[in-house]
Amino acid sequence: MSEPSDFQLTTPDSIAADPEAIEIIRMWWSKNQPVMSVKPAFNNPAQFGELLAIAARHMAYGYAVRHGHNEKEAYNRILQGLSEAIKADNVQTVAEPTAPSGSVQ
Repeated sequence: MSEPSDFQLTTPDSIAADPEAIEIIRMWWSKNQPVMSVKPAFNNPAQFGELLAIAARHMAYGYAVRHGHNEKEAYNRILQGLSEAIKADNVQTVAEPTAPSGSVQ
């Protein structure tokens, strides 16, 4: 997987310096669909909802900075996308094997 350098994500210094930091989710867009690796690390699932809400705010800011969108409008569009996905109720979880295919266990 290779990306242009302006799309590569880096670990923030504050996270690298925190021995108690936990990675919760990694997400990709592949073959016209979302793919992710998740860790249900919170005891209370509502905390994950809070994380998603905060991530939506940060992403709206990113759209404002990178693409010149109005931040509030971008946030509302993100919420619209969340709402539409929730209402559609057609998401299926497909678990991939834990070991890469072709690897020796």
